[in-house]
Amino acid sequence: MLQSILVARLLGVAGFGILGVITMFTSVINRFASFRMSELVIKYVGEYSESGDKQRAASVFKAAALTEMMASILAFGLIYLLAPLGARYLAKDASTSNWFIIYGLIVLANLISESSTGLLQIFDRFRGIAGINIAQSLITLAIITLVYLRRGDFLNVLVAYLLGKICAALGLTMLAMFEATRRWGRGWWSAPLSLLRGRSRQLVGFAISTNISATLSLINKDSELLWVSFLRNPIETGYYKLALSLGNLVQLPVSPLPQATYPELSREVARKNWGDLRDILRQGSILAGGYTFAASLGLLILGRPLIRYVYTPEYLPAYPALLILLAGFLIANTYYWHRTALLSIGRADFPAKINFVLAIFKILGMFLLVSRYGYLASAGLLAASYILGVSISVVVFHLNLSRCEGGVSLKLR
Repeated sequence: MLQSILVARLLGVAGFGILGVITMFTSVINRFASFRMSELVIKYVGEYSESGDKQRAASVFKAAALTEMMASILAFGLIYLLAPLGARYLAKDASTSNWFIIYGLIVLANLISESSTGLLQIFDRFRGIAGINIAQSLITLAIITLVYLRRGDFLNVLVAYLLGKICAALGLTMLAMFEATRRWGRGWWSAPLSLLRGRSRQLVGFAISTNISATLSLINKDSELLWVSFLRNPIETGYYKLALSLGNLVQLPVSPLPQATYPELSREVARKNWGDLRDILRQGSILAGGYTFAASLGLLILGRPLIRYVYTPEYLPAYPALLILLAGFLIANTYYWHRTALLSIGRADFPAKINFVLAIFKILGMFLLVSRYGYLASAGLLAASYILGVSISVVVFHLNLSRCEGGVSLKLR
């Protein structure tokens, strides 16, 4: 939050919006080329680890890391090629093309960060992940504070974000390599991929399903600033970026929970401990929903003076968008486990299906509504997408889990 305040005051509304466009542009292309290897690693390395098959567990991680390396190189190539288009049609300034490429270097630093994150999570190394994230935030904050005090320019801010991301990526990779060696020995990298031949189709199918789901999610939820900037202008993008940034106060403690919960869900499904699975979901929903309600109430009351006196009055048009977003965040946070729960019971296909349907309506809504009503319409579409998509996914999960239990209906007590 402090980083956001300093950057927003330094760059102004339009500059703040362009920064959001560049960072989201890189994230979208990276995720488009990605196969969400953290989820594949959690599911299959966890499964083989539970059965004591270290060789196959190492083979899965090796295959995931190699695939992610190729995807990262592809993603940077796409960023390099598409940067001029992003500068012209999103940032509305052709001279910013090099900025897109410079920030895109983080993709190369994150060569196997998803696979590394999945490995660390399955072996409960959350403390290490947290330490790396804290270090990244402190490094970025320190550089941005120096830039702010010296009244630096846009490029200085961009490099600050870049350096922080690179430090985090390298830290995760090094910690994962250490953990892999500790678990499987120094020669784990030589584990033959042929050990996975019998399940190759299943592994590829899981990776493709999660990739399709992630790609469609980019349209529904994760490319908001790009749509607003493309259909409107960087100033409205700046307002909307601030609304999303303040929304992070609601999402921040909840956003790590899906990945943190997924290993536990996968383990309980592998053991067929349906009662424990229900308890994890119930406790998570109470915790996340309670926090989200309290934080949303705080922003409802204090949001306007916070924007006026901390970010400066020129950002006040962000407040209505924030209120609209909070309605969607309340549902999405309360049932944060809706997607990972489906993955854990083998329904990796359903998130892709629901995201496909939502993507169609979202694209139509963007061109019909956002082009006319601006960033407030985008906030409404995002909130509606959360509410509808999450609600349907929760119902489908309940029905599938009931079948797994032998027809016993699922109730979150």
